[in-house]
Parts: sequence; C-alpha cells; structure tokens
Amino acid sequence: MLLLGVSILLKRRVKLIRIIYASFFGGLSILFLFFNISNFLLFIFKILISIMMILIGFGYRDIKYTIKNIIYLYFISIFLGGGLYLVNNLFSKHDGIIFYHNKYSINISLIIILFPLIMYFYVKEIKNYKSNYSNYYNVRIYLNNQYVDLIGYMDSGNNLIDPITHKKVILIDKRKLIFNFDKYRYIPLNTVSGSSLVKCIKIDKVVINKMVFNNILLGIIDSINLDGVDVLLNNKMEGI
Repeated sequence: MLLLGVSILLKRRVKLIRIIYASFFGGLSILFLFFNISNFLLFIFKILISIMMILIGFGYRDIKYTIKNIIYLYFISIFLGGGLYLVNNLFSKHDGIIFYHNKYSINISLIIILFPLIMYFYVKEIKNYKSNYSNYYNVRIYLNNQYVDLIGYMDSGNNLIDPITHKKVILIDKRKLIFNFDKYRYIPLNTVSGSSLVKCIKIDKVVINKMVFNNILLGIIDSINLDGVDVLLNNKMEGI
C-alpha cells in the first residue's frame, strides 16, 4: 500500500510486478525481530531496506528521483500509519464490544477498504494545496510611515491596471485597512458579475516575500472570500 501510494502521488509509471517484488523484500524485514540487535542497528537496517524497496520498485534514474521516492515513502507511512492507528483503536476490543471472529480481526478488512479512500482524499488535498496554497505570499503594505502585514494571494484573474497612470492594482479586504487617507480615485472593474468602480489609494510601496514593488495602487473591496487571504495580488506583478 505504501509503494502504491508513492506511485500514485508521484505518478510513477512502473509495473505492478515491481511493486510486488519490492513489497516482498520489505516484508522480509520482519525477520530482524528474531535477532538480538540494538535499536540503533535495527534503525539502520530499516533505512537500508526502505532504500532497496524504492530501488526495486521504481528503479534508479538519478539521486533526486530516488530521494524524492524515499521521502514520499516515509511521508505516506506516517500519514497512513496515523489513519490505521485510529482504525485499530476504533474497531478493536472497546467498551465490551468485540470485533473479532475466530481470532480474525475486522481491522484487516477495514484497512483494505479504507486505504483507497484515504489515498483518494489525500491526493485530492495535495492537489488542492499545490493549486491554491502555493500561491500564498507574505505581504507588507507601507503608507505614511505605517505598514501592515497581511496574507496575499496571486490571483490569476486580477489584471487590473489604472487606465490613466498604468499602475498595477492590488485589492485589499476593507476590514484589513488600517491607513488614514483623504485622496483616492475610482478605477473601473469588470467581473463576471458585472462592472463597477473600485476606490483606490496610492501607497508608498509593497514588499512581497522581500521583493519591493513601487507604483502600486491599493484597491478597496468589501471582502475576500478565500481561506486566510487579505490581499489579491496583481497577476502582472513580475518576479514573484
């Protein structure tokens, strides 16, 4: 299951027979339980066995390819191990209810059934993370010797430019606005829901992950309905 998980997550095109061979080799590690060896030596053997499992299952292309496979093997084992630990606690002897029949535990059946579901939701969340949370940035906005630290999101739909000054516009949730200002201008905004005008103010600068951007306008909108996002960055801000 662990090797199949690595294959699914990293989209490795390998034959199932190689996964089976690698699994069989990994299963042999249980023999170490019958030898009187130190925990440190047992740990070293486990590391070596996991490396051999990866090499047998996925082959060797280069060191980066192999290390990534090993990291994901351990990552999935931690994730899946936590899930199976939960299943074991929920469906073993508990509160007088016995989930055994002729010494056969229902846990094994549940593990086989739940593994594809666990992997499905895990892969789905990983893809969601890559497509969404990888576009989150630390943003610091300066105006009149004040600054505020916020979380920004690189919005592919925000290409808003002031038609007169040609300055790029980033959009802030008005609830996060701490600056006092008396000068502003309106810029037309076209969205799927229609056209409107956005109140914008000139700020001193914006620092995004230590990169400084000048000549930026700050557009004020009612709210931003993204998880933890305070600012929608402009897609035309280069170098981020």
